[in-house]
Amino acid sequence: MNSNTLNSLNLYRLPWTLPDNGISWLEPTARCNLNCYGCYRKNIKDSHKSMEQVKHELDVFQSLRKTDCISIAGGEPLLYPNIVELVAEVKSRGLKPIINSNGIALTKELLHELKKAGVFGFTFHIDSKQGRGRGPQWEGKNELELNELRLHYAEMLAAEGGIACSFNSTIYGDTLQYVPELVAWAQKHIDIVHTMVFILFRYVTPDLPFDFYAGDKKIIFDDIHYHSDKEEVTNLMSPQIVAEIRKKEPDFTPAAFLNGTHKADDFKWLLTERIGTKDKIFGYLNNKFIEMVMEFYHYKNDRYLSYASPKTLSLGRATLFNLWAINKSVRSALKKYFGYIAANPFRIFKKVYMQSIMIIQPVDFMPNGDQSMCDGCPDITVWKDKNGKDQLVWSCRLEEPMQYGEFLHTVPKN
Repeated sequence: MNSNTLNSLNLYRLPWTLPDNGISWLEPTARCNLNCYGCYRKNIKDSHKSMEQVKHELDVFQSLRKTDCISIAGGEPLLYPNIVELVAEVKSRGLKPIINSNGIALTKELLHELKKAGVFGFTFHIDSKQGRGRGPQWEGKNELELNELRLHYAEMLAAEGGIACSFNSTIYGDTLQYVPELVAWAQKHIDIVHTMVFILFRYVTPDLPFDFYAGDKKIIFDDIHYHSDKEEVTNLMSPQIVAEIRKKEPDFTPAAFLNGTHKADDFKWLLTERIGTKDKIFGYLNNKFIEMVMEFYHYKNDRYLSYASPKTLSLGRATLFNLWAINKSVRSALKKYFGYIAANPFRIFKKVYMQSIMIIQPVDFMPNGDQSMCDGCPDITVWKDKNGKDQLVWSCRLEEPMQYGEFLHTVPKN
C-alpha cells in the first residue's frame, strides 16, 4: 500500500451513493467577497435566496437523499443575511450544518452566534490564487506563508470550542510543491485542525482537444464560465498528490476512495486517516477501519458519516486501546505508540488525535469526450430543470444548466 502506486482493490470504496450520502450541498447565495481564480461559480451580487427557497431545497434533500451533513456554501455563505437562521434550520432537521467559507466575514461575535445556532463545523478555503489583496498582509503570499492565516481561523474555532475545523486548498501545477509541507503543518496542529482537503485544479483551456455543446449547439470557448486563456496544468491526478506527499512522509497511506463514473479505478475522493500527536504520527488507519466506522455509523444512525466532532477525534488513545484486537492498522499504530512512550514516559500525558487528509480529483475527460465525474458525489445540490422539476445535480458544474439549461457535453475536435 505504501509503494509508489495505488491499487483501488486495496482501498475501501466509500459507500456514498446518490440517494444515501454523507454530505449534501446547499448554496443560499452566489454572492462572494472574493473572485478566486479557479472558482466554478459566478460572483452575483443580488443572488440571495429566500429562506422559503432554502427550506424547500432542504425538503428536496430529505425526500430524496439520506445525508449526515449539509455543506452551506455559495458564493460566500457568511454574506447570506439569514445565515444564523439557516444554520438553526439545518440543525433542527437533525443534520450537521457545515459552513464552507473563505473566512473574511467571520468575527468572534458571529462565530458565537453560529455556535449557539448549532453549527457543527467550518471548512475554510484558503490558497494563494484567491486574490486576497485586501491590504498587504496576504497579498502575494505562497501556500506556506498562508499557514499563519489558517492557524488564525483554527485557533478562533478552538477558542469557541466544539467546532470541527477543516481547510480546503485548490492545487495547481505551480503549487503542488507545497502539499507535503501543508500536510506536515496539519500534523503540527492535529489538535485543532481536523481535516485537510486538496482539490485539484480544473478549468477549460484552449489546448483541450474537445469542443463543447449544449444539445446540438456548439458553445464558444470564451462563454464557458470556468475557462482560462493561460497555459495551465489541468490534469493533475490524485496519485500524483500522494507521490508528492510521500517525498516527506513515505508511510502516507490512503484508505478509502470514490471512483469515477467512467473509470472504476479513478481516485475521485481519496481519503487518508491518520492517528498521532503533534510531533509523531503512529500510523495510517486502513480500509477495514474506515469500513468498520462507516457501517457502524450507518447501522446506528441510518446514514453514512461525514464529519466527526472534535471530541470524537480527540479519542485517539481510546481508539488504540479499544480496537487493537480487531484491526491490523490500529495494532501497528499501538505498537509505535508504546515505543514512543517507552522512549519518554512523560509523553503519556500527550493526547492522541485522529486527522483526515482528503484529495479531490474533479471532472476528467475521456478520449472519446465523455466526462468522468465523482461516482456518489457528496457535493450534489438542488436545481430546477427547464420543466420546473427539482433535480439533484453536480454543484461544481451548476453554471452550465444555469446558463444553457443543461450540462455541456464534449466531443473530440476534428
